[in-house]
Amino acid sequence: MQETTTFKPLYALTHAPIEAYFSKNSDDFVVREIPLYEFSGDGEHLIVEISKKDMTTSDALHVLSEVTGAKMRDFGYAGLKDKQGMTTQFISMPRRFESNLANFSHEKMKILSLNVHKNKLRIGHLKGNSFFIRLKKVLPSNAKKLEQAFVSIDKMGYANYFGYQRFGKFGDNAATGLELLKNGTINGKKSKNVKLNDFLISAYQSDLFNRWLSKRVEISRFAQDFSLGELGQIYPYLDGAILKNLKSQKRFFKLIEGEVLGHYPHGKCFLCEDLDAEGVRFDARDITSCGLIAGAKAYEAQGAARAVEDQIFAQANEYKAKMTGSRRFAWCYLEDTNYKYNEEKAHFTIKFTLQKGSYATVVLEEILHKNIFE
Repeated sequence: MQETTTFKPLYALTHAPIEAYFSKNSDDFVVREIPLYEFSGDGEHLIVEISKKDMTTSDALHVLSEVTGAKMRDFGYAGLKDKQGMTTQFISMPRRFESNLANFSHEKMKILSLNVHKNKLRIGHLKGNSFFIRLKKVLPSNAKKLEQAFVSIDKMGYANYFGYQRFGKFGDNAATGLELLKNGTINGKKSKNVKLNDFLISAYQSDLFNRWLSKRVEISRFAQDFSLGELGQIYPYLDGAILKNLKSQKRFFKLIEGEVLGHYPHGKCFLCEDLDAEGVRFDARDITSCGLIAGAKAYEAQGAARAVEDQIFAQANEYKAKMTGSRRFAWCYLEDTNYKYNEEKAHFTIKFTLQKGSYATVVLEEILHKNIFE
């Protein structure tokens, strides 16, 4: 098998890898989509809640298209779901096709509920996703370690990295995205596939985001562990006052003056100008740090925070005009957490809810401290 080239970001926690078996199947990995709003019960769009096993969202849409006669362009959805596991999500389609679902039957997909709404579902029209994950072959000693790691993440939050799904089977999507920005080619050939091009360029942006966030995790860890003199040698582009402030912060994820913050769990971006005041709001989970998705329209950081970004994004600035750009929450929090250990079966189960755009596999890797598919 070809070796992956995906960048491996730093973990925030520092424990040793924990032994547990994980398989992304329909019994051990369950995802349930949480809608952004209640459906009105009135309108021309049928809202179909489906559950599916080992099918992509695209697979499910093709099945619904064949059964109802609706065109692929007629469907709407809030987010793409992984192929592996059991997933539930909401699909919208014109209401006139409702009668064609009366006797729907499929071995890998079920219709859980029907509703109607005035609007077609669009990407991003979801609050988040709830997850159930079962780990197997867990010894009592490792169950205790899993509990400690899960509780720690629940308390402190987690680095909101992009997951492996973004980067392709061999981890080469980001490099191909950079090639597109440089030359307009994929493997040396011109590409006119706009959707594919956008996806590959977004993988490049996501890779840079992960590298920047990994650097911020590194800075946060090193600020705890190294002296001011040592930090000055490691980060010569940060002055003494900034380094002193980093060391003074008690929270794990250190804030930097001039960085872009955002109201959490949703809201506008703004600059961090009063570190003490914003630190209190950060600790209360009212705001969080927002990492750069490189592009022309992204909200720009200033000062020391900009200096950190420039260490990662300097190359991307050459192609900024070719990318829109935005900001993404860098530090996020679990919600609705629960865990349970069944010693007789050697099963450890965890439940949690994530904001849209966050990856359960990223959280699981932070807990286990290893590649979950090795």
